[in-house]
Amino acid sequence: MATISTVGTSERAAGDVRRRTSDLARAQARAGYLFVLPTSVLYLTFVIAPVIVTCILAFAYYDPMLGSRWVGFDNFIRFFTDRRSLQILWNTLRFAFFAVTFNVLVGLILALALNRAMPRWLLYFFRLSFFLPVIIAAAFVSIVWGYFFADDLGIINYYLRLMGLPSVRWLTDANQAMTSIIVMDVWKNTGFFMIIFIAALQGVPRSIIEAAVMDGTPAWRQFLRITLPYISPVVFFCIVYASIGALQVFESITILTQGGPGDATRSLSILIVEEGFGSFQIGYAASISVVMTVIILIITAVQQLLSRKWVQ
Repeated sequence: MATISTVGTSERAAGDVRRRTSDLARAQARAGYLFVLPTSVLYLTFVIAPVIVTCILAFAYYDPMLGSRWVGFDNFIRFFTDRRSLQILWNTLRFAFFAVTFNVLVGLILALALNRAMPRWLLYFFRLSFFLPVIIAAAFVSIVWGYFFADDLGIINYYLRLMGLPSVRWLTDANQAMTSIIVMDVWKNTGFFMIIFIAALQGVPRSIIEAAVMDGTPAWRQFLRITLPYISPVVFFCIVYASIGALQVFESITILTQGGPGDATRSLSILIVEEGFGSFQIGYAASISVVMTVIILIITAVQQLLSRKWVQ
């Protein structure tokens, strides 16, 4: 009988412990849900809901005064059969390709140049000098570069004339405008990628580099066989991050050229604003937004697939 009583007491104690543990787990879960609730409500309200509404409007004709009607794929057909919209799509892809290439490449070169022994004050000076444009507002940077690129009173053309060279229509020539915007974009953003690459380079094991130096391995082979494989995940991140930002370019083009001359520098983001808030073609603007989102997803997915072969 004493044994049975002891067993029963042990079972009751174990049950009490389980109930207390269960009550504690439920209390912790309720607290977690309460902490997450405000963020979830804001995310649903300002991200998920607009995305759903945009996808619905993309298949409709919407007029703020006359209402809306369902048009199916007409908006998408209009986009892909309009030569102007296709030209703007090409502008966006061209800008993204060159901006991503030079931002990542120049950032990596600067990181390699600064990842070496030098006086600390000089190292901090160079890093701050290259990173400072990143923290300046894009609108302000565009305004300043607008003065640099001006045809008659621009600083760049002033020095070109001093050297006896002809002036260049940086922003008013259809053949030069996109290049000028890419140059400004690289100047502003390459410092961000430089800082990321410097952090990645400092994570490369020094023992492997020192062993390669002792074996007489050339610097270029050290970079290709040791450094680049170690920082390849960071390179992949920078490419994806830069691609998403470049495909959504808006401020710099709007301030420098307003999409001109003609449509030479107009991007999809500018077209969305013009159609949605200028012409009040809300449905068509929504369809362009969907197209741009799908393009970003496709490019990111392709980069993800390709990264499996070279990211280590």
